[in-house]
Amino acid sequence: MKKQLMVLTGPTAVGKTSLSIKVAERLNGSIISADSMQVYKKMDIGSAKIMTDEMCNIPHYLIDVLEPWEEFHVARFQQMAMEAIQDIYQKNRLPILVGGTGFYIQAILKDVDFSGDSGKSAFRQELEERARAGGSDELYQMLKTEDPVSAENIHPHNVKRVIRALEYYHETKSPISLHNAKEMERESPFCYSYFVLNDRREHLYERINQRVDQMMEKGLLDEVKYLKSLGLTSQMVSMQGLGYKELLSYLDGNISLCDAVESIKRNTRHFAKRQLTWFKREKNVVWIDKSKYDYDEDAILNQILRIWEKRTSNRNGEYHDD
Repeated sequence: MKKQLMVLTGPTAVGKTSLSIKVAERLNGSIISADSMQVYKKMDIGSAKIMTDEMCNIPHYLIDVLEPWEEFHVARFQQMAMEAIQDIYQKNRLPILVGGTGFYIQAILKDVDFSGDSGKSAFRQELEERARAGGSDELYQMLKTEDPVSAENIHPHNVKRVIRALEYYHETKSPISLHNAKEMERESPFCYSYFVLNDRREHLYERINQRVDQMMEKGLLDEVKYLKSLGLTSQMVSMQGLGYKELLSYLDGNISLCDAVESIKRNTRHFAKRQLTWFKREKNVVWIDKSKYDYDEDAILNQILRIWEKRTSNRNGEYHDD
């Protein structure tokens, strides 16, 4: 019989963190962060990282475990998350995957095979050199020609994924979008429930703008200055995160501070929109619209627990909230 797993996700700033703590408390759960930035040490403010005193003694995994100059990608996330899941099962607790990186979540739910990623090929190194020389737009245009489906789903600024898609096409003469579509059809090794917390767009965007202002007040600029003093650059994976890349551009003298802050807000809103687009494509998702519960977190919690109870009592496939 497949083991149970819960996913609690949604767009950035929607309020996943506090709700996940309450869910974990009620279900004897442990939380695995499905976030591409909270895994890094020294990057607290810009990643909206949960602090130890906010965890309410709930075990958390994949938070503060890598140095910001280390590589972190979906294959490494999958390995680390699967190890965390097994550790949680051994402790007779429920693994709860929490975060907004849809590709990471999919890698766990579908047990996506990344064994074909053989490492840094000569072709990948060539593409990376071209990107560093200012040719990232050119690479994206190449992707639009060779794999338009992937180009539609990958943001032009996500140079790492653009390069990986080009490399895959170069090695296999087949688009990575076709490979990904096949992987999505794989049967999940888990009996899971996939909750997406959502909000009215205008309210979500207002929360995003306010959160960016709060981050600046808490010292996000000083955090980025410190990271830069450690030798971190815009070419590193960690510094491509929202908030970090814009303020690094300001510190490099490319834009004003006011423009940098506005760019963070705009780029975060665009990111939230892309997240929702991703989740809408996923199957067997239970949408939880906060406005329908008058933003009462306890009411939202009770609804999630009700659905979870119905889901786990069936034990014969993913739950559909009809």
